[in-house]
Amino acid sequence: MEIEFLGTGAGSPAKSRNVTSIALKLLEEINEVWLFDVGEGTQHQILRTSIKPRKITRIFITHLHGDHLFGLPGFLSSRSFQGAQQAETLNIYGPKGIKDFVQMSLRISQSKLTYKIKYIEIEKTGLLFDEERFKVYVDRLDHRIECFGYRIVEKDYTGELQVEKLKKDQVPEGPLYGKLKAGEKVKLADGRIIDGKDYLGEKKKGRIVTILGDTRQTESIMGLAKNADVLIHESTFGKDEAQLAVNYHHSTNIQAAKVARDAGVKRLYLTHISARYLGQKATQLEKDARNVFKNTALANDFDTYVVLFSHKEEGKYEKL
Repeated sequence: MEIEFLGTGAGSPAKSRNVTSIALKLLEEINEVWLFDVGEGTQHQILRTSIKPRKITRIFITHLHGDHLFGLPGFLSSRSFQGAQQAETLNIYGPKGIKDFVQMSLRISQSKLTYKIKYIEIEKTGLLFDEERFKVYVDRLDHRIECFGYRIVEKDYTGELQVEKLKKDQVPEGPLYGKLKAGEKVKLADGRIIDGKDYLGEKKKGRIVTILGDTRQTESIMGLAKNADVLIHESTFGKDEAQLAVNYHHSTNIQAAKVARDAGVKRLYLTHISARYLGQKATQLEKDARNVFKNTALANDFDTYVVLFSHKEEGKYEKL
């Protein structure tokens, strides 16, 4: 599992930061990539990465402001020319209005797609979907328009099959090992019945990633972020501009760090950075946040991080 930041700026594109888009790369887990927001120029950013558009199977839109949305029609159209097939359905999640926006853009531009789109307009909070490897939860944030945060929960991994223990108990190798690995009970040729659960090691806990849209501080953030391995939190303003953050329905770097600290998060990435923070000013955002929550990193365009299994690697980063 990797996170690649395709755009980390706020409001409008800048030379050093494009507007918001985040790729959650689940290639080893389910051979898919999920996009969170598609700001203007996202498809250009993707061209500078190894991401294959046809691997993008789900797009999550936090809210319908342009800096999170205007790149979507162009990306969808280009995806048709880059290997996406009719049999592949692209799922788009977002606030009410996302379907109208996409369909109107495609209709007026007379754009034809080679694949189907399934629109899931969010009407209620809580569990968004539950599939084989992942569950995704959604909750409302506090922004000028309806805005959501997403909590991606990887299901726990089954413990390793303890082969040496099986051999010691004279359980013959073969197809039975597969059933035991699945935790099933099996009957051996000598009449013994053994339970696979007795031969599995400790489960490996799945990872949790929380990605927030634009927001003032609100109670739902804590529920979305609780015990997450990674929290991606907007940091439009610095510590001295808390009132501006309130006025414009955004957050500061210090507020983000306090959430990470209080929610038991393992690592925090600051994104959605105002264009006023360049060079040393941007670096200072990270330094100030680290005074509150040590495991903080300021995200820059094209930064890629591995989401580590926290029970082994707590407190570490692995940047590609």
